[in-house]
Amino acid sequence: MSGFLCLTSNGVFLMSNDLFMGIDVSKGYADFIIIDRDRNIIEDNFQLDDTFNGHNSLFKILSDVLSNNDNATLYCAVESTGGLENNWLNFLYRLKDVLNIKAARINPIGPVALKKAAMKRNGTDAISAYSIADYLIVYPNKISYNVQDPYVVLRRQYGMIEMFNKQLTQLLNQFQNLLYISMPFLLPYCKHGIPNWVLQLLSAYPSADKISRAQVSSIARIRYISLKRAEIIIQKAKLNVGAQTDENMADIIKTMAKEIIHLKKLIEQNKKSLIKHCDLPEIKILTSFKSIGKYSAIGLLLNIVSIERFPSAKHLASYFGLHPVYKDSGDTSGNYKMSKKGRSAPRKILFMVARNAIRYNPLIKQVYIEHLKRGKTKMSALGACMHKILRIVYGMLKNNTAFDPEVDKRNRNKIRIVNSKKKVNNKRRYQPIADDAPISRRQTKKRKENQPQTVLDGMCGVKVSPSVV
Repeated sequence: MSGFLCLTSNGVFLMSNDLFMGIDVSKGYADFIIIDRDRNIIEDNFQLDDTFNGHNSLFKILSDVLSNNDNATLYCAVESTGGLENNWLNFLYRLKDVLNIKAARINPIGPVALKKAAMKRNGTDAISAYSIADYLIVYPNKISYNVQDPYVVLRRQYGMIEMFNKQLTQLLNQFQNLLYISMPFLLPYCKHGIPNWVLQLLSAYPSADKISRAQVSSIARIRYISLKRAEIIIQKAKLNVGAQTDENMADIIKTMAKEIIHLKKLIEQNKKSLIKHCDLPEIKILTSFKSIGKYSAIGLLLNIVSIERFPSAKHLASYFGLHPVYKDSGDTSGNYKMSKKGRSAPRKILFMVARNAIRYNPLIKQVYIEHLKRGKTKMSALGACMHKILRIVYGMLKNNTAFDPEVDKRNRNKIRIVNSKKKVNNKRRYQPIADDAPISRRQTKKRKENQPQTVLDGMCGVKVSPSVV
């Protein structure tokens, strides 16, 4: 085929006359540049505001460029910037019906790494836009065009809940510090988090003095506070040793207690609303695996988006940062460890799922015990369980089937058979190890540890017959 360049990951053929537009999005505006396959500038850097007139101007510019380049396709990309790119991306999606345009959202790591590899030391919006366009040319197989996010609204609500959770954690940590300096007698009840009855108590009686003067029956009206517990709390309040007992501290504690109660209610209400409006078949498939609840399933789905984006389970594990990495360079001997690359949020979801699974899911519990018997630490074994769960998730979504433990057993047996047949020489060497090589002491020790005993004896001038050995 004349002018053929390559095939992208979603089956798009790039031709020699195609054009590439990089868009560097900022708050309220964006920088654009259009280049061809040979990096010739077709439309030099220009800037437009994120307004109706700005979008209209972009349409006119793109129409003129494509009219001057017959049969050319314009490939556009914006970096994922937390939502600032959505207006431009949605506009480009609509333009594909009238212009020969394909648009994509890409990970900003790629263009940044490409800019570093090109040794571009300056950082401007114009250079960033060019790097994005250059990335489309260099790595076309890494990009999926015209893939719209079907979970935009759900993602917003899920993000809001996670934001509330972070605020709640910060408030709880600060609240515990306040209790320590004002009412330390309540902290023994807060070893596993601050219970709701403590918050209700402090919103009504925010100081030790007010608790000590309260009636036992009044405190006992609070849920989960019995008459006996109320008497104990009042007695301890009379013997309080807290350093801060003034009215100002009482007002702070009362305000924070009410805010924590309010945040907890908000989180619970939004979780119920999210689950109610997320009745998807993928959620039912994921929750068929014991220990994956509906909220965790929604979080996993929002991060995966579409399982078709990942050619294999290894690609999904790499996306989550769960793939093992090993570094052995020069004198340094490395060990396998979790890469932890990418966003930490999806790994947090899997971490909580794995913690529940090793207690309530027989399959994952067995995997966890097996790794402990091999000598792994508890956290390493838990990481292996996270990887195992993610592979199961991939299989369920890929085949659109609920979890079946028998399928997993068959797959594990197949892997054992394949691995038993593999004979891989990981370290090839075309020269015998020389004892006179100018190597370091650490490398000398490393080589001796890997040498057979007969070779070491020969190096020391001692001849040992095979029968003696």
